[in-house]
Amino acid sequence: MEKNRHLIITVNVDWFFLSHRLPIALAAKKNGYDVTIAARDTGRKNEIEQHGLKFIDIPFDRSGANPLHELKCVHILRKLYKQESPDVIHHVTLKASLLGSLAAKLTKKKNVVNAISGFGYNFTDERKGLKQTVIKSMMKLAFKSNSFHYIFQNPNDVDDFSGLDFAPDNHIHLIKGSGVDLNQFSYQKEEEKDKVRVILPARILYDKGVVEFIEAAKILKEKLENKAEFILMGDCDTHNLAGIKEEDLVKMMAPPYLMWTGFEKDIFSALKNADIVVLPSYREGLPKSLIEACAVGRPIVTTDTQGCRECVQDGYNGFLVPVKDYKELADKMDILINDRSERERMGLNSRILAETEFSIETVVERHLEIYNEMLER
Repeated sequence: MEKNRHLIITVNVDWFFLSHRLPIALAAKKNGYDVTIAARDTGRKNEIEQHGLKFIDIPFDRSGANPLHELKCVHILRKLYKQESPDVIHHVTLKASLLGSLAAKLTKKKNVVNAISGFGYNFTDERKGLKQTVIKSMMKLAFKSNSFHYIFQNPNDVDDFSGLDFAPDNHIHLIKGSGVDLNQFSYQKEEEKDKVRVILPARILYDKGVVEFIEAAKILKEKLENKAEFILMGDCDTHNLAGIKEEDLVKMMAPPYLMWTGFEKDIFSALKNADIVVLPSYREGLPKSLIEACAVGRPIVTTDTQGCRECVQDGYNGFLVPVKDYKELADKMDILINDRSERERMGLNSRILAETEFSIETVVERHLEIYNEMLER
């Protein structure tokens, strides 16, 4: 009997795997792969194993402040790859890709896929100095390869990486986001309610435009009185350098301008109950929250920046506003709050965009094609 091929998916943390890569792992399993997930265990190990996937705890530190700890992770991954001898290794996120690629090179593994979202955020000209130089040196050491493949979520990141000459152009792939299950996230008509509900579903980070959302909400609360409600949905992320501390967030919010509900596990219900979805992010890979908002059929207000503009055609299914411009953000939110017919028109267009661009089947199929391409060479 022919032995199953073995796939290892290495990602920073267990919950990110579940929210962004589980369908790919399950599809690989269905197609004859034994699948191992290597990630930091934050309590979701059993949930992953219940899907018939093997789980190995890797002590990734998301802050990345301790170089010795990073080297320890490389050593752990090297031992894992040598012991398991996988046919394909798929790294997800920048850190897993950097450390995992070093480990793969040390064990002479060539069938490696690095999926890096928000690449430009980490290596733009805004981040000059020693830190950027060190990261670029690490990138060259880890990523320069004629055999590794790379997946990016928006054209800007593809162009940025191609310019570094680390890999052949035919090994650099564009896959628009993590995909969405269009049956699970079905189109939902806007419900009747007393107030228009405007939500920002994202981690509580400065880079997600949380401050701009709060300032825009203050403007609109004074202007619209009780016509709308504004809700932040997401956890504070203390491991992220751009994270907003809970005590600082509470001070900024100044109720009754808006509410903060924390992490929302049932994002479908949250989107179904929302009327407008907002993400004033400074930069993205391609945000899953906006893909899901499109699928449910919600108009979107987001920033005209890489990753976000791939989810919104200005005037078609929402509005694009300049980064950090909370006044323009308030203006566009105001238009949608006061015009239900426009919300419904744009919401229908969001669904059309999701069906043509973001289906999970398309994303999964493309990943399996890349795996098979490497194995057949």
